Amino acid sequence: MRNQVKWTRRGEWLELNPGKAILEAEDRDAETMIWLTNAVGMPEKLLRRLTHEKKIQWSGARLRLALFPSRPLGIDSIWQELEVLYEDDFCLVVHKPAGMTIHPDGRKGEVTLDHVVAAHFEGMGEEVAVRHIHRLDQDTSGPVLYAKNEWAQLRLDEDMRLKNIERKYIAFVEGNVRSSLSVIDLPIGKDRHHAQRRRVSPTGQSAITRVRVEEKFTGASLVHLELDTGRTHQIRVHLSHLGHPLLGDLLYGGSIGLIKRQALHGEKLCFTHPFTREYIEIDDPWPTDLNDLQNILRT
Repeated sequence: MRNQVKWTRRGEWLELNPGKAILEAEDRDAETMIWLTNAVGMPEKLLRRLTHEKKIQWSGARLRLALFPSRPLGIDSIWQELEVLYEDDFCLVVHKPAGMTIHPDGRKGEVTLDHVVAAHFEGMGEEVAVRHIHRLDQDTSGPVLYAKNEWAQLRLDEDMRLKNIERKYIAFVEGNVRSSLSVIDLPIGKDRHHAQRRRVSPTGQSAITRVRVEEKFTGASLVHLELDTGRTHQIRVHLSHLGHPLLGDLLYGGSIGLIKRQALHGEKLCFTHPFTREYIEIDDPWPTDLNDLQNILRT
């Protein structure tokens, strides 16, 4: 249900107007806590901390919450062109290009999405810690969601845990995928013979991928995919196991004749806004290399 509470940001403070019933309550503090929890949906952990630190204050008829304190970025900023798909005081969604990792892994001189997002915050004059909510493989393109304060992080982390954040992908795969294929429900575990790979394994973790065939070409197919679970390399492992490795996915047996990276793109991200509870759909248009690949396959 959408949160109808009106709010205004003033620096580090979020200002709310709870109304007369709360203002004139016999035990205003107790009623305020109930209102923040039930009507506004404030995460309990954050409510306890701000209460303890006396960062929930009244200013006349306005209730003020210190939701936007200055925080260190937590990572070096490196400027690079960044495509912002959505942004407000709580959330940021950006396009991750293929070939870029999200978080540093210790390699010297690497530029990750987190570095570039840090530069974006810095350029906007925002002192915000860089907190990504989910990841994409290095060679997968698509939208990545960031939380810009503790409220957003707590809510979005919980939504990820409850599988309430939808990630929808498209992929070009080898072979003609049968049109009747709709769900791949096969557990995934580590490959004992290859440190980077995963494989379908009866002792692995549950993994469910939903599939819809969009278009068939000579020797290849375009499929839409949704994840019910988020296992490492899930889409790549599932489709390779069924004999349809992604084009360009050398690690899982895909041909690199037409494209040099796995032909996988996150085209849509859907989530509930952590404060307003509004349902948000973010579209991320296909990169040029996938449009080019489709045109080649159609000829």
